[in-house]
Amino acid sequence: MRGTNQSSVSEFLLLGLSRQPQQQQLLFVLFLSMYLVTVLGNLLIILAISTDSRLHTPMYFFLSNLSFIDICFSSTTVPKMLANHKLESQSISISGCLTQMYFVFVFADMDSFLLAVMSYDRFVAVCHPLHYTAKMTCQLCVLLVTGSWVISHLNGLLHTLLMARLPFCADNVIPHFFCDVNALLKLSCSDTQLNELMILTEGALIMITPFVCILASYVHISCAVLRVPSTRGRWKAFSTCGSHLAVVSLFYGTIIALYFNPSSSHSAEEDPTATVMYTVVTPMLNPFIYSLRNRDLKGALRKVFVRKTFSV
Repeated sequence: MRGTNQSSVSEFLLLGLSRQPQQQQLLFVLFLSMYLVTVLGNLLIILAISTDSRLHTPMYFFLSNLSFIDICFSSTTVPKMLANHKLESQSISISGCLTQMYFVFVFADMDSFLLAVMSYDRFVAVCHPLHYTAKMTCQLCVLLVTGSWVISHLNGLLHTLLMARLPFCADNVIPHFFCDVNALLKLSCSDTQLNELMILTEGALIMITPFVCILASYVHISCAVLRVPSTRGRWKAFSTCGSHLAVVSLFYGTIIALYFNPSSSHSAEEDPTATVMYTVVTPMLNPFIYSLRNRDLKGALRKVFVRKTFSV
């Protein structure tokens, strides 16, 4: 048992990323800007794909789902942090905290699965172009996305129920800008070994398996690209893959470093800063990564802007 005061808490206090007033103002403007860019960028991707019939293909179907997930992922944490700053209130109820943690798990898992599914789609397109239509059928695409949703919700529910059984005594201050599982485990006054074991085993399986699949897909893609006779074609393919792999490495590297190490090795100051990378930065970067080097998507976005301009 940790802690001697057994009075249970009814709410938590989210301290945010900084306690300095000047830094808080700067962080508010920064996070508000990043959130708006994330929402607008991903909404434009969804709008462009939905309105252009040429983009009704498996690759863009997965991309529109990823954009939707990124909007939901950022909306799970950032608006609450911004509201707390404006209302000058740091409190969040236990049920609200567990709900937030649940959706963080769900959308983080969905991001992971969709990145893996998209890499598999590119693997089939590059390495087996003649069989692409036969393999990436509409039924398979829907099944992959639906299966990802089911597994993500089950994983989020498991960790939330394990957290809900823990008592929280006396200390209710979370040195974070959202209800992170590591921060909550440190506040519990009971044995958290089962929770940590499930994160290290089942959680690792859920997150690392898609990462391995992504790496395997890009190894095969790289081998196929190296056989392309055109130097310009090889460079274009590698630059596109490199941008995607940079975001993938940022997303998975942060999660693995934070959650698949013993909780005692985590710093209360470093954890919030690191989680910003996969909860805020990655969802903001994805629209740029997948659109700036994509001629068809840029053309669809131009059509959206032209249509809106003429309508105005």
